[in-house]
Amino acid sequence: MINGKQKLSIVISVYNEKDSILVLLEKISLIEILLEKEIIIIDDGSTDGTENILKNLASSKYKVFLKEKNEGKGATIKEGFLRATGDIIIVQDADLEYNPEDYNILLKPILDGGVDVVYGSRMLDQENKRNFYLQSYFANKFLTKLSNIFTGLHLTDMETCYKVFSREVLDSFKNELRSKRFGIEPEITAKIAKGKWRLREVPISYNGRSYTKGKKVGWKDGLATVWHIIRFNLFI
Repeated sequence: MINGKQKLSIVISVYNEKDSILVLLEKISLIEILLEKEIIIIDDGSTDGTENILKNLASSKYKVFLKEKNEGKGATIKEGFLRATGDIIIVQDADLEYNPEDYNILLKPILDGGVDVVYGSRMLDQENKRNFYLQSYFANKFLTKLSNIFTGLHLTDMETCYKVFSREVLDSFKNELRSKRFGIEPEITAKIAKGKWRLREVPISYNGRSYTKGKKVGWKDGLATVWHIIRFNLFI
């Protein structure tokens, strides 16, 4: 908390996003919210020049951490969680699929005191359906339903990037996270369910990108997610 004002930690996972990272940071800077912003950028061993851009950004405004080798989104998210000092923490991808203009919508339920966790659902806004690639849409629907079977939750979008936590919630699981790659999504969701935290979904905008434009989640990750859902709900 800074000067009595709550702080929002924005944890940004980055891998080969030289064309989007500065655009994203500009969008974040323009968002007016009631909280101080702590921007934590974790680069996952980028090889396209992103790391050089981030080196020049490192300052009191941006907390930049560069991994020497690529470990996966889960590893970078955990690193960011461990370094976050905010009262509220949000996860942000660097690829511009998710719009920081949704921050106020995402933060309101926690600031109002009614919930502990907020998921930004792409499925609650019907306009987003046209922005999904068909394969990704049905894969997400299947994985979310499977996750719901094990967690007992009623989510519409378990795989969403936009997950927001109170400090108490984050501290309850951040040290225990094991997923290195995209298994981080079902792992976090399983921990939220087991902790019986109050969770709400809110509609967000979405601008999905294709694999030719750099999307990194593939069919192998989808298959792995099935195992992660079972693993983190039944065995860990």
